[in-house]
Parts: sequence; C-alpha cells; structure tokens
Amino acid sequence: MATPMRVTGAWVQQLTDWLDVHQLAAPALRLLLDSRRQDEAVPLAFWQSLLAQAVELPTGEPVPALEIGAQVRPRHVGVLGYLTLASRTLGEAMQVYQRYEQLFYGQQLVRVRRQGELVVMYWSAEATTGALADTVAIAALVSFLRRLLPDVSAMAQVSFVFAAPDEAACAAYDAFFGCRVRFAADATEVALPVAWLGRPLPHSDPAGREQLDQQARALMLAQPAADSFDRALQHALVRRLPEGEVALKQVALDLHLSVRSVQRRLAQRQLSWRGLLERTRLQLAEQYLADPALQLGEVALLLGFSEQSAFNRAFRRWTATTPARFRRDLRLH
Repeated sequence: MATPMRVTGAWVQQLTDWLDVHQLAAPALRLLLDSRRQDEAVPLAFWQSLLAQAVELPTGEPVPALEIGAQVRPRHVGVLGYLTLASRTLGEAMQVYQRYEQLFYGQQLVRVRRQGELVVMYWSAEATTGALADTVAIAALVSFLRRLLPDVSAMAQVSFVFAAPDEAACAAYDAFFGCRVRFAADATEVALPVAWLGRPLPHSDPAGREQLDQQARALMLAQPAADSFDRALQHALVRRLPEGEVALKQVALDLHLSVRSVQRRLAQRQLSWRGLLERTRLQLAEQYLADPALQLGEVALLLGFSEQSAFNRAFRRWTATTPARFRRDLRLH
C-alpha cells in the first residue's frame, strides 16, 4: 500500500520562480512558500491550496498552471531530476523516473504502455491530483522532455481526466502541447513516438548517473514504510480476491474495524474503496502476468474474476491493452 500522496518542497519552488518571472509580490503566498524546506514533504492538499491562490493573481495568462509547470528545472525534482538528465537515452530516463517516482509523490503513479507506434505514460483517474496540480505536473513533464531533447516540440497526444475548460483555455492547452488535448478522459496521458526512446540525451553522464543512482537507492530505503493498517489491508485484499467479488464489509470484518472506520482511513489516504480495488487488481495483474508459469485463466481467478473474458475487459479498461499483449510486450523487453 502506498503512503498518502504528497510532493517535495523543491517541487513547490516552481511557484516561487513563476512569481519572480512575473515580478509578483504576493507576500502572503511567498510567506507560505518560504516556510517549506526543499527536502520537506508537502501534503498534496497544501500544494493544491498554493496553486489555487497563485492562479487568482493577475498575470493575463489564459492557463497560469501551464506556465508554472514550464518553470521546471532539474533542481525542482531533486535527485530524480538530475538522474533523468544524466541518462543515456530517453528510454533509460523514463525507466529511471518509474523506478524512483516514489521519492517525488510518495507513491508509484505513472504506468507505461505500448500503443502501436506510440509509448504512453499514464495515470489512472483515481490517481488524479486535481485539475491545477495535474496541469502543472504534465506541463512540467513535457517541458523537461523538451529540455532533454531540444528539437522536440509537439506531443503525439495529451489527455486529462478533468472537464474541458473554456475555449480560450483549450486553445492554450493545444498550443502548449502542440496537439489537440483531450479532456474528461479515462486517464491522464502523454504519448510519444516509440522511436524517441532510443534517442541519446545531450547531457548524458554515465559516471555521474551511477553516483546519483546510489543516492536515489539510499533515499528509497529511507522512505517511510507502510503503516500497520496499510499492510493489513493489502494482505486482506490479496487473500480475499481469489474468492471472488470482495466487499468492503468483508474486509472490515477481517481487520476488526467498522466499515465507516475503513472508509475514513481510506479517505485520509485519498482513496475510495472502488479505486483501491481497481488499483490493487491492476498491480497484482502486472505481477502475475510477469510470471510465465501462470496461465491467463489462473491470473483471472487469482484476481477474483469468474471468467477470463471479464478479466480481459477489466484489464483493457485499465491499460487500453489486453493481458496477452501486455505479457508479449514484457517478453519483448
């Protein structure tokens, strides 16, 4: 189970840089920003509050969150940013991000899938950080990508789970990402041509990357472990899923808690019961599909599906691909 979502104090400093660019005094907002150390974990709700205050400032920008994200520099992402910059290829940089994303959000959010000639980085709807924070994050991701590959401008596709803004804002999104941006989508997505993955990066530094990798591994080991409730809930789900459809009431009984108590603790972790079930099933599915000894029908049963066809439909909804194709892609890599 993941820890509650948060960002780093270094990430929040993008907002300070944006204020400086626009020469905005904003004393109350700056006081809040200056109160956070770069190595401090910042609760997601606090970050969302800071952004809500920022976008109310008079800048004349149709979508201030895009320009806040565009301020991203490696220092805003800490060791993860410098590791990405030092990678040999874009594909290696993406692997680095997936491996150490927990240093940034406190959780593993991003997933990657192959979609024809595109590689898609995506976050489920349950993992959304809100319209403002999602916009800043994706704008920063694309801006960082353009820093890695200076000749890159347009993305193949970009999607957000929140509803479309007004016409002027939609035009600003399209112009920023260089493609027609989709809203009210099933997942937050950024798609790139697969051919880009092998491209060498201009700031590659193999020796420096090794040192940074060691530092990142040490930081990962220092991350706070899941608490007893998280572990007990995970064990209960893994045990119950093969029995079929899992009900919240059943799991609450397993944990010797009331249904309301479980719901309250999930809410503290910014999770819903349905979202937790979906995410747990997806995480387990990916683990089981990586084991060639398990047949697809067996994987379906382990995840609590009565038929493989139901598992196929659910997996396609989660990932836009089939379990069989997902397994084939794993073998190719």
